[in-house]
Amino acid sequence: MKLRRRLTVLAVTIAATPLALGGCTADRKPGAAPAEGRAAPPELTVTPADRTRDVPVSAEVGTAVKGGRVTAVRITDDKGAQVRAEPREDGSGWVPSAPLQPRRTYTAEVTATGDSGKTTTRKTTFTTMPKPTKPAITSTLYFAGNRTYGTAMPVTVAFDPPIPKEARADVQRRLFVKTDPPQPGVWSWVADGSQVYYRAPDFWRPGTTITVRAGLEGLPIGKDKVGDDDRTATSKIGRQTSLEIDNSTKQMSVLRDGKVVRKIPVSLGKPSTPTSSGKMVIMEKHEQTTFDTRGSADPYVVDVEDAQRLTWGGEFIHGAPWSEGDQGNINVSHGCTNVAAAAADWLMGVTQVGDLVTIKGTEVELTEGNGWTAWNVSWDAYVKGSALPVPAGLRPAPTHAPHPGAVAGGSPAPAPSVRGG
Repeated sequence: MKLRRRLTVLAVTIAATPLALGGCTADRKPGAAPAEGRAAPPELTVTPADRTRDVPVSAEVGTAVKGGRVTAVRITDDKGAQVRAEPREDGSGWVPSAPLQPRRTYTAEVTATGDSGKTTTRKTTFTTMPKPTKPAITSTLYFAGNRTYGTAMPVTVAFDPPIPKEARADVQRRLFVKTDPPQPGVWSWVADGSQVYYRAPDFWRPGTTITVRAGLEGLPIGKDKVGDDDRTATSKIGRQTSLEIDNSTKQMSVLRDGKVVRKIPVSLGKPSTPTSSGKMVIMEKHEQTTFDTRGSADPYVVDVEDAQRLTWGGEFIHGAPWSEGDQGNINVSHGCTNVAAAAADWLMGVTQVGDLVTIKGTEVELTEGNGWTAWNVSWDAYVKGSALPVPAGLRPAPTHAPHPGAVAGGSPAPAPSVRGG
């Protein structure tokens, strides 16, 4: 699958909703009727308007057509070089594949063809604004390129400071995901605006390629801030693995393709520092790390091996040779899932970042946004977090919640804690 391609002739039907980037140009006065018996050329509107200045570098070429379809788009800079762009899925505009340059002039020439074969061509020339002096909102894309992720991996973008509600739709329109084979999903915001997730109704199919672009550089966000950068990444989804941890039995079930391949005794958080119950995703994997909780009510510093992060608050699965006698019997940790050293080493070779981990039966529930919590709600609840209308085909909830072991057919995110335990 190719993310970027030159646009020459496009046979698509365009929605009649231009992007709000300024004024517009049209081929004839509104309401003017064609001569009797003559086929009218299509009506075409293009934005930004001709001679518009101080256009953001995040600008797109918006089009609206009545009585035809766009059949050619060509965007060039002031040196004559062609600018690569791709059409939006709804046909409302063409998005340059990289941010435009500040203080540069661009020309867009768009041709629409009517059902009769008559064409209308419109050309607009606009100039981008100087490099913004407003403070940028820092964005972090938690989806790296050239990786292999688990089937529950949500595409996650975190923000510092959080995005206010009134600006979320504009930000969301600049977040793009493509999957091959196609598996459409929806973006959903954490309530405080610190993170936004993208996932499909069911888990990703093993072997899926996911391409992400967070095209936020220069994007006006609210009244006094702009986006910081344009980030892209392409990675694949690997084998299907999930973990189920039951506090009542003090056992972890490791599932591959929906079948249990191993059970491992665990010790979870003691009553004063309980482990969270919910659906989490493995976020990081460390062969060695240090838990340092100095400054907390229960300070300690300990080196651990084979640690896998589940929450921003510092809950991990890790090797704990000091509690092997308690594992399978009682909870003694500071909130982490303790397993034997040999089991932790084995798990590191089995799991992937993006694998689902379900914990049940503990004293507290997982808090929204404490980790990548996109799977901790139903699909109906999840899509309510979108700042844009949800496509019709994605509105209905699945007939049943997917089984964790089933194979599918960002203050910013809080600074990671190393509470551990």
